[in-house]
Amino acid sequence: MERSRITRRGFLRGALVAGGGLAALGGGVHTLTRLATAQTANPDAPDRYYIFAYFPGAWDVLLGLDPRDPRQFTNGNLRTTRIQPGYELVEQNDADLIRVATAAGPEMVFGPYIGELTRHVDRLAVINGMSMDTLTHEVGRRRFLTGKAPSGLQARGSSAGTWLAEHFGGQEPIPQLSVQVEAYNEGLADYASALAVNSVDDLLRALRPADPIFDWRIARQMSATLADQARCLRATPSPLWQSAEGSRLKAREMVTGGYADAFDFRARNPLMDALRDHYGIVNRNQLNVPEARAALAVQAITTGISRVVSITVSPGLDTHFQDWETDQGPDQRRGFDVVARMADMLERLPYGNSGDSWLDHTTIVGFSEFSRTPLINTRGGRDHHLTNSCFLLGGSVRGGQVIGASSDVGMAPMAVNLHSGAVDPEGEVIRPEHVIQTLFDEVGVPFEASDLRVPECRADLLDPCPDQTIAIPALLG
Repeated sequence: MERSRITRRGFLRGALVAGGGLAALGGGVHTLTRLATAQTANPDAPDRYYIFAYFPGAWDVLLGLDPRDPRQFTNGNLRTTRIQPGYELVEQNDADLIRVATAAGPEMVFGPYIGELTRHVDRLAVINGMSMDTLTHEVGRRRFLTGKAPSGLQARGSSAGTWLAEHFGGQEPIPQLSVQVEAYNEGLADYASALAVNSVDDLLRALRPADPIFDWRIARQMSATLADQARCLRATPSPLWQSAEGSRLKAREMVTGGYADAFDFRARNPLMDALRDHYGIVNRNQLNVPEARAALAVQAITTGISRVVSITVSPGLDTHFQDWETDQGPDQRRGFDVVARMADMLERLPYGNSGDSWLDHTTIVGFSEFSRTPLINTRGGRDHHLTNSCFLLGGSVRGGQVIGASSDVGMAPMAVNLHSGAVDPEGEVIRPEHVIQTLFDEVGVPFEASDLRVPECRADLLDPCPDQTIAIPALLG
């Protein structure tokens, strides 16, 4: 696949040809997308891109991914079930379960704040009954990011996004981009490290030349001098020097490539007007919001700028007090809506001339550090609970299914058969490393190197291996 450089003129042309609006997003804008060069590091791996969507602060899975019927789990039998849906207390007084039919047959059941995510049930797999083995925010978050339990609060190993960025060879200008989400690199290639920013504005500052801007002849001479220095006899044996030179070249590519235009959501032109409308960016001058981060993630993926993007998709969800009644549900729904709109856009954009959409090649992973207690505390909120859920959407994910379950007494994690995804007392309790290993297995990230301690299987994830436990093969097809 041919790589081309994005220019301001070329970036705007697609929107203008289509006359703006969502027609441009679904039709004309495909002329802007540039597929990454075939991944020379692992040419046999399926071409995958990744968006990690983080719900910070610990979501309430009863309101979204792992609900309970309030007619069965009543306040009258709390001593038996130790589960209190609390739907009668939330903003929607008539809140109830949401049941959605799937193409696969069985309906999927969600809590009252699942929002627009229901549009994508046939591409969505929910994993319930996960154990995070912690009630500490930093530990839970870092365990999900790396697939390894931290040492104290210290993360161990590299982030899943870093492994994936390295595995695909780093042809993109920014192989891994992270917005308000931690990222770690322990011994992997420097190019795989995340460019960490806090907002759209931070990214724009990183991608645009800073003052003073030298005359092009002076800048070229300076670059040539630094390149010569990096090739001298003192520099070539120095890993630090070579790493610095690689970072310099990558930074120069970022600044001179014209990539900032893909994220200039304040601009007034047909494409940006349509993008703001699609994601629900209400104020173009206030871009440090989940909707703008979602637009950033999809733009970074579909313009070929990044292979892996991590973003926060909701406000903080750590509701220990009565803010649980007013904030937890709407803030969680806002995150689900943001993910749904990313999936809408990816599904609408054609992936080159393959006949696929970008959603066919992009896997969205939605996660939080753990969940909230199934019982409401004396302050009107919910505390930390080690049982968790997550979801995968797009790519080769087998949608329309729920894998695993939490118990009907206290919502404890339940063991699962990792071949079928069904509850099985003889199986294993799912943890974040099972999900990450599934992503790794699909594209061939070396099992021994990533060392997630989950038994591997080199199958194509269509059929279970009879003699080995695979990391949730039912997820992928």
